[in-house]
Amino acid sequence: MDFKRYFGKIQDRNKEEKPVIAEEKSEVVEEVDTNIKKTLDFVDIKKDPHEYILRYLKEQKYKDWFNRNYPNHTIYEAVGLSLSDYLTIKRELFPEAKTVQDEKLDEEINSNVNFKPTTTHETKTSFDEFIDERILVSHNAFGNKEMKIKILEVSDESAPLASKFGDRVKLNKIIVTIKHLENQQVEEGEFDIESIEQELIEKRHYTSTNRWVPVNDIKNGYVTNTRHTTLISDAVALDYIIF
Repeated sequence: MDFKRYFGKIQDRNKEEKPVIAEEKSEVVEEVDTNIKKTLDFVDIKKDPHEYILRYLKEQKYKDWFNRNYPNHTIYEAVGLSLSDYLTIKRELFPEAKTVQDEKLDEEINSNVNFKPTTTHETKTSFDEFIDERILVSHNAFGNKEMKIKILEVSDESAPLASKFGDRVKLNKIIVTIKHLENQQVEEGEFDIESIEQELIEKRHYTSTNRWVPVNDIKNGYVTNTRHTTLISDAVALDYIIF
């Protein structure tokens, strides 16, 4: 494995698990709300978390402060919201101007759809919270390495042609984690794929990276394995990573 300039901190995740000492359970069982998400220390739980995102999008100084002090978190994760919440607020602040052709396509699609009543059932765990870890892991050609990609920073750009391609988000920075299956060694590195993309364009006059990722391909802050190749292709071309 070869992380060069963008080599991150290697972490050994094969530490022995400490034995857990069972504690006596009391007869009274307190009900825990599993829907409550953890927030960072600066968040006032009495405040509406949407206000933090509004301020992040509207105030450049606040945005710079957050990115400087919490570089490993996104604003929506910090306040306990999801990426969908972030995009909804962003679209309300900066609505995308649809072309006449796009509006006609929307009208045609809506006119041809037969809506049928559906029945919804309340569940304790939402479907968005259920993640199959297998869709987050990709393998190399030899099958001796596994890779996961976590989102570190997203762009504020609005996705073009959202009515045609759906909600998408542009990634700027990612954390790549690679596990060697032969010896269980784990390596982790941070990649500024925006800078790598520009470097490849300057040096070789092309780029194969597609940093626009559909929202449906992002699960709990990780990118699904179908998008791994397009995100690291430039880094591989410049020999920053071997997988």
